[in-house]
Amino acid sequence: MASLAVVVPTRDRAGYLDVALGSVAPQARALDAELLVVDDGSADPAATAAVAARHGARLEAHAVPRGLNAARNTGIERTEADLVAFVDDDVEAPEGWLRALAEAADADPGAGVLGGPIRARLEGCRVPMCGREAPPITALDHGPNDRDVERVWGANLAVRRAAVERAGPFDASLELYGDEEEWQERVRAAGGRVRYVAGAGLDHRRARPDATLAALARAARARGRSSRRYDARRGEAPPLSAELRVLAGCLWHTLRRRCGNGIVMAAHTYGRLEAALAGTDAPRDDGPDFLSGHSGTVGGRRAVLLGALDALDDAVDVASGRRWRLARAARAAPPRRRVLVAGVDRPERNGSMGAARAELARSRHDVEFAIAPGAGEHGKFQNLNVLLASQPPREHDWLLVIDDDVVLPRGFLDAFLFCAERFELRLAQPAHRRRSHAAWDVTRRRARSVVRETAFVEIGPVTAFHADAVEVLLPFPDLQMGWGLDVHWAAVARERGWRIGVVDATPIAHAQSPAAAAYDRRQAVAEAAAFLAERPYLPRAAADRTLAAHDTW
Repeated sequence: MASLAVVVPTRDRAGYLDVALGSVAPQARALDAELLVVDDGSADPAATAAVAARHGARLEAHAVPRGLNAARNTGIERTEADLVAFVDDDVEAPEGWLRALAEAADADPGAGVLGGPIRARLEGCRVPMCGREAPPITALDHGPNDRDVERVWGANLAVRRAAVERAGPFDASLELYGDEEEWQERVRAAGGRVRYVAGAGLDHRRARPDATLAALARAARARGRSSRRYDARRGEAPPLSAELRVLAGCLWHTLRRRCGNGIVMAAHTYGRLEAALAGTDAPRDDGPDFLSGHSGTVGGRRAVLLGALDALDDAVDVASGRRWRLARAARAAPPRRRVLVAGVDRPERNGSMGAARAELARSRHDVEFAIAPGAGEHGKFQNLNVLLASQPPREHDWLLVIDDDVVLPRGFLDAFLFCAERFELRLAQPAHRRRSHAAWDVTRRRARSVVRETAFVEIGPVTAFHADAVEVLLPFPDLQMGWGLDVHWAAVARERGWRIGVVDATPIAHAQSPAAAAYDRRQAVAEAAAFLAERPYLPRAAADRTLAAHDTW
């Protein structure tokens, strides 16, 4: 039998991991196989480490989240086994699963990739499903007999080291969708084969809290966004009209069959539409990894559609009473805070800063302003340093840095600070509305979300610094444009254990001008590259991620 390793990538799912290792570890010991857990930058690495140790698994950890494929690559690099079996952290493998894979590999040395059935298991799920469509989570069934297939899925995937050497590593830039599919295409293009092993089945679980209709729909929506980006990358993304027809079909299926799975499928298609309308399905550019890779600019008919989606989200917030409940909770939350608002007000912005200032002044908190036109020869952060030198923020609870071309919602500051403090954020930004220039996908509003803990917040157009962060991050570096400063802040936050995040409940609009409209993009990139050359920062793959989402306060 070929040397064997089992690799389990995971991030912040100690409960799921415990069940997976409980089923896999005895099988690995019986076959003298290595058992390796790759922690992809968990926010609570101690919990993951404790579960791995309890089951006798070796642990390899990424300092920051780098993605599932990066974790798979780490697993391959950290073992010398000839056959590496990957399972997701949310599976349960019955006795005999690993032996079936290993024996199939020995019986067919020409198969570079092997995988078995994946059975969807929704624990305590009460969602009515008609059974005419595939399960709402990943499943696979190629029948009762072993045979060659085009692909198997990563929840139950064994790869030969020789196949990796021929096809190369997994593509770490892919997320959620297409991750293992793209790699298997390379294997087949290099002359390799993918083998389905009928006797090597396992269960793909969703525990009760994740098996509700709302949880399944949220996950499907995220997969939809990713799938649209993957299709666009391959040049296979259908037109919006086709996506809309699919959405209509999903809704009709829901009504006709009284099938909750139709809602999950509709959420998937809605996510695809979101990615298309936001422009995040456009291929990322090949620029530096400290930039998002997208322009984020919205305009034309797409801007009109995004505005309609904004209006729909607003209407849902009002109809559900969530906006009123949040405003009431924010008004009642003691104590009042001292807030310093700093910004550069350019005359050509036609009074946008004045409107924002008036909105902020309505807050229940004690708000002071350090706002001035700024010196024309200086950049944003140089001007901010001048303003803050004359009006230091050290006696304030929060520093709010705001650009002069944003539109704030009514009651913004009270609700924003309430949410930021409720989740103990040290750096925070309001989400962008859909019709807003926003290059980073993670900063765009998520419907029904209140706050998302993220790995990154932007340098603008609105950024809030808790007093703890002010002590560390100010004064700002002597930068004209400030690009790259935010990914450095993300690394600092990671090192210090700060929570940082995006407040979806108070979305702002940044619609007057896109990034770099007032200065040379090449100069901004060069400045950022020089600044980051000797400083830690989170690259794009780690920064553009939601770590945890909260739909209530």
